[in-house]
Amino acid sequence: MDTKLKSDIAELEVIKELLSRGFNVLKPIGDRLAYDLAVDCNNRLIRVQIKAAWYNENKAMYLVDNRRTRTNRRTMIRKCYGKSDFDIAIMVILEKRVFYVMPVEVFTSYASSIAIIEDVKRQRPPRSHEFRERWDLISRPCGS
Repeated sequence: MDTKLKSDIAELEVIKELLSRGFNVLKPIGDRLAYDLAVDCNNRLIRVQIKAAWYNENKAMYLVDNRRTRTNRRTMIRKCYGKSDFDIAIMVILEKRVFYVMPVEVFTSYASSIAIIEDVKRQRPPRSHEFRERWDLISRPCGS
């Protein structure tokens, strides 16, 4: 599966999960914005960036690139997101249907990739683990 297809599937999984949790979801047309969708909470839009995780067999962990990737016909350009680009990042492990919901301040604090470890045998989980299934981080601004 190519990365664009994987990203599209991750986006649809997040939309499905948000809708099933009672959120109102808005989808921008095109992909020129720094976010993939928005959640309408009491007439306030929460901008959401969605990232699909991939499994790194050598490190036995999932990884998420926390940079924006743009391509043209010849080159791939990676650029760091800024804190004003979106409000919440949702990272998806498609194989496990697990979601990590992280505020932009935390997401942008990582250097280039975020480690996600689902193995319960580890002594200490990575910092990202505290954001596993943290849907309350979206609903808190909604007043829910």
